[in-house]
Amino acid sequence: MKRSKIIRDHRSVLNTDAFDKRRFKELFAMSEGLQKVREEGELPTTESLLGDIWAALYKMKPQLLKEVVDSSLKPNRTIIEKLLTDQHFEEYRRYTRLDDLAATVCAVKFGEKINSWLAEVKVEDKELQDRLEAVQALQDKMPVRQAEEMEKAEGGLIQDLEEASVQLSDKLELTLETNGERFLQAMDEAVEETIKVKESVISLMGGSSTGKGDAELKKVPLREQLAVADKVATDPKMQEIADWAGRFKEVARKKQQSTYVDAMERRGVTIGNEIERLLPMELSLYSHDATKNDFLRRFAEGETMQYEQKKQEKLGKGPIICCLDQSGSMKLLDNQSKGFILALLSIAKKQRRDLCVLLFSTTIQLDTYVKGKISSNELIRLARTYLGGGTDFTQSLEGALKVIEQSTFKRADVIFVTDGEDEVSKEFLKRFREKKKLKKFNVLTLVVGNDTDVAESFSDRVFHVTEFDEEGSFTAFEI
Repeated sequence: MKRSKIIRDHRSVLNTDAFDKRRFKELFAMSEGLQKVREEGELPTTESLLGDIWAALYKMKPQLLKEVVDSSLKPNRTIIEKLLTDQHFEEYRRYTRLDDLAATVCAVKFGEKINSWLAEVKVEDKELQDRLEAVQALQDKMPVRQAEEMEKAEGGLIQDLEEASVQLSDKLELTLETNGERFLQAMDEAVEETIKVKESVISLMGGSSTGKGDAELKKVPLREQLAVADKVATDPKMQEIADWAGRFKEVARKKQQSTYVDAMERRGVTIGNEIERLLPMELSLYSHDATKNDFLRRFAEGETMQYEQKKQEKLGKGPIICCLDQSGSMKLLDNQSKGFILALLSIAKKQRRDLCVLLFSTTIQLDTYVKGKISSNELIRLARTYLGGGTDFTQSLEGALKVIEQSTFKRADVIFVTDGEDEVSKEFLKRFREKKKLKKFNVLTLVVGNDTDVAESFSDRVFHVTEFDEEGSFTAFEI
């Protein structure tokens, strides 16, 4: 029988309060990973076990209750006690404490590893398997009720379940003593996987600012963070796209930073301690003995007056349009190309510009991300989309023109990426060039592997590259 997506078993072997239980219930409803672990749970009490694992990872000071009133929870207590007494567990908590995403992903990973570990050891240990099956059989006979109501129920069935749970707990404790090293190794693997998943989510959904991944991720709704985390955790393609996105965003950040520095001007006065920007008045205070010490104190505290510098903003920028060839021959570069698009998205978000992704082969698919914002569903859809087929330049360029026509601004940046060859009629080229002159947009083309003759006929700049991870491709990040 398929279980509900809602947590019903709120029992705990830890010092959890009403807030902890309510919060975990909300997270459980958001996380497909938690729901899947419960569905595949080797223990009948997997629901409450997951809640306790999350609480142990999230709470500031998780503690085991001195007594477990419900004997059916004793197997859970045995497992949680093993986790809490592990010398590495407090190190794990530095990464997950008070972090909703990390604690939830780690609870999923711990749950998966515990299920796998139990599945392995019960094959080797007939007694453990029998006791697990005995508890499960008694649990299946119980009426479907809220866990709190079950605690109040009376009868021989309840007593049998409690006795079987105690026997299972004793056996689990013995198994952990003899097979504990493999169990703890699995927990180490779970934490490593958690760190990788969170880093991937930051690469996919965070911006391009260095050192601010966590802060930028917090601006994304938690439900969307968890949706992407669930996909990253199970889909190697998403993981590879995340790796490329992180790499390209770092390049984009440096390219944009260089552009920013080149376009700085002085606008007003602020406080700080950058020598090259100090006001002449401050420098004169430094040169006099009577005021030198006061200047040095204020300089050390970052309170000296200096020129404020701001970027010279170019108003009236239109959309960024990325025409990406998705013919069959581009398949091997698909993950790179998706990471490349996400780096462009980070630029569009910073510049508050719409980014239009126009995927083309012999058909086109157009998606617009307003001001560079992309939802979790849109991100997953983009990552999984691949058109395949042949190559049609005219159709894709026509699509780009329609986007520019709909824009309220004349200027736009078109990035055209292809590894194919196609013919473009003279009539179309004439009309396209006229539109370029009228709307004042530019076309930067990246040609992967093939000749550049056709691309040069409609582009302002053309770069010949073999893959996206080349300096020529990085020119696109200077827009």
